[in-house]
Amino acid sequence: MMRLSMLVKRLHAKHGNLSRDQCSLVVSTILRGIGKHLISGGRVEIRNFGAFTVKTGSTRLSRNPRTGAPIVVPAKARPHFKAGSKLRDGVKATSTPANNGKKWAGLG
Repeated sequence: MMRLSMLVKRLHAKHGNLSRDQCSLVVSTILRGIGKHLISGGRVEIRNFGAFTVKTGSTRLSRNPRTGAPIVVPAKARPHFKAGSKLRDGVKATSTPANNGKKWAGLG
């Protein structure tokens, strides 16, 4: 699992001319921007990586487990990510024994 701090650390290692605080600001700005755009109902597509969208489930009828009485469960919006083809291919390639964890194809 990669945490936010690890992502900042990798960015800083690759771009030593940026301070760790600057790298942290870059990462958090990107993530905040994606989140704000999704909240406003938009779609965020990053070529070769994937697309972030908001999916809305429909209202449905359920039952209260204690009483058995029917209840209406309201519609819910949830974030959704669909991986791009290069990311999917890269993940598939790393799961094969011949590749043995090498870098993802096409993503560097």
